[in-house]
Order: sequence, then structure tokens, then C-alpha cells
Amino acid sequence: MNPARGSLLGIEHMEAAEILKLLKFARRMNPDHARPLLKGKRVMLLFYEASTRTRSSFEIAAKSLGAHTVLIQAMGSSIEKGESLLDTGYTVRAVGADIIVIRHPNAGAPYVMAQHIDVPVINAGDGLHEHPSQALLDAYTILRNKKTFKGLQVTIVGDIFHSRVARSACHLLSKFDVKIILCGPPELVPEIATTLAPGVRVTRHIEDALRGTDVIMLLRVQSERLAGMKIDLPEYIARYQMTPARLKMAKKDAIVMHPGPIIRGLELTSEIADGVQARILEEVHNGVPTRMAILARAMGKMR
Repeated sequence: MNPARGSLLGIEHMEAAEILKLLKFARRMNPDHARPLLKGKRVMLLFYEASTRTRSSFEIAAKSLGAHTVLIQAMGSSIEKGESLLDTGYTVRAVGADIIVIRHPNAGAPYVMAQHIDVPVINAGDGLHEHPSQALLDAYTILRNKKTFKGLQVTIVGDIFHSRVARSACHLLSKFDVKIILCGPPELVPEIATTLAPGVRVTRHIEDALRGTDVIMLLRVQSERLAGMKIDLPEYIARYQMTPARLKMAKKDAIVMHPGPIIRGLELTSEIADGVQARILEEVHNGVPTRMAILARAMGKMR
């Protein structure tokens, strides 16, 4: 059984033209002016992992399109009692799900569900694999600030190894010949990261990574993970934290992005987080129209 038409399982196999079409459609979405494109439809939010931005963004997006939403979390549901992924999927389909949005700690879980359930499945993050809606909203944010992908250099700093956000971003940006530079210590940015997508380059020196860059994408770095990998926290901060002095190495009109949650004093300083070049809250805002477009596309409403 092939995934239902309208499913969004990853960025890697999407065509560039399809991505641009979806981003263009997202520009027409306005959560402040509801559009009943999904009136009467039921969107099931199946979250096996904790989430604030992605979950609330999909919920607001669905309701802005006139859909009903039901949130199912692992804690307090039959999932906690040991129900299998597919049995949960069959159950939510049986109670009337028209779209299933799933976040799962295991890579490939949305693919498995999409192979067995006859409604569109939206991947809201699967393990260390992909986070397609985040990549699309980040692309939407870039285009709102830079107008075109042509000639751009994007620098991604932080924990690339554990980041599904970075993987999806690399898959998307490489389709438009964006120059992608990954920066961080070898434990978090191994050389094999260059195989994520064509044209990706790895550097250990943030000064090299930032020189001439148009977009800086910072990733969440967990202090407990650094400790487990025997990476010295003060050294990481000294070498890779985004500061006003380092931001000056990028282009004057460079923007700073972060999928959140941000950790002030680790990945970036408050001056950067609250600065005029930060687009972090704009990213969160842009998640709603982008996910409205994703949900409308799932039901064949993208025109």
C-alpha cells in the first residue's frame, strides 16, 4: 500500500518545484482570517514526544482551516499501556481521522503508519531522521527575508549529528543550490555530515563558517548531551556561541534563525536572541501559515 496522496513524510524526495508551490501557497494562508478549506475534517495530533511549537502550530493551523483537532499523547493514553503504533493508527482512523499528524522518537515511524493507514500522514518529526514541516517553515522565513534562494550561503551551527531539523534543512536547501556550511565540534558535526546533501561543507572554525554568510541557523545544544559525549561546556561556549562580535563576521544583512527552544548563554547570547537580526519568533509565527498549507495540501486543497 502506498502512502495516501497528500502525505508529507520527508523533504529528501520532494521536488524543488513542489516545494516552491507549497511555499507560495503558504503566503496565501492567514490564521487571523480563517479559511474553511478543511471545514468538518478531523485532524488527529498523535504526539509520542513532548512538543510546544510544532504541536500548537499544527493545532492552530488546523482550526484556522475549519478542522476539528484531537490531541493524543503517549502519556495517559493506550500508548502508555503498550498499544502498538499501527493499532493506535487503526484506532484513530476508525474514529474518523481525516489527517494524522505524528511525532515519534523512532525514525521511520510515520512511513510505517502511512503504509498501512488510508489517510494522509504528516511527519512532525521522527527520531533523528527528518522534520519536514520545520524545514518548510524555515525556507518560508528565508524567502520572506531574502526573496530568493539564488546565491545564498547558509551556515548551520550546533548539534548536527542529533538534529532532524538540520537533515531536512540540508535536503531542502541543496535542491536550490544553496551553499551550506555545517559548523561545530567533530563529535556533533562528523565529516560524514557532508553526505547529507550535495555541496555541504564542514568546518570546525566558526569564523570560517560565518564569513560571507546570509543566514545563520543555530541548533539546540543540550548540556547533558555534551557531558555524555565528554565535550567541555565552557569550551563549546567559547568556540561556538553566537555573539555580537561573531555576528559581525557575517554579511551586514544576515539573519539569525533557531528552531527552538533556545538556550540563552549556551547557543547564543541574549543580545543575539533579542537583536534586530534575529528571526526566531518570526519562525514560530511562520509555522502556522506553512502548516496551514501543508494540511490543505493533504486534503487536495492546494490550488
